[in-house]
Amino acid sequence: MTPPPAADLLAWYDRHRRALPWRAAAGPPDPYRVWLSEVMLQQTTVAVVAPYFLRFVERWPTVAALAAAAEAEVMLAWA
Repeated sequence: MTPPPAADLLAWYDRHRRALPWRAAAGPPDPYRVWLSEVMLQQTTVAVVAPYFLRFVERWPTVAALAAAAEAEVMLAWA
């Protein structure tokens, strides 16, 4: 069986993808948000990560903000 052409696969994804907080609604994805979601998703499920992710990026919206935060503060929020 031959795999579908890439255009078919991309069209299917556009119709059926889940709306997730780390996915850009329009435009290119934010590498910080994608990286952060990947790290979080290694530890638990999408259902658990989504609200936690939103709280985390509200507190540290950029990698620069996260880097400037106190380690103890980040570790407490991560726990």
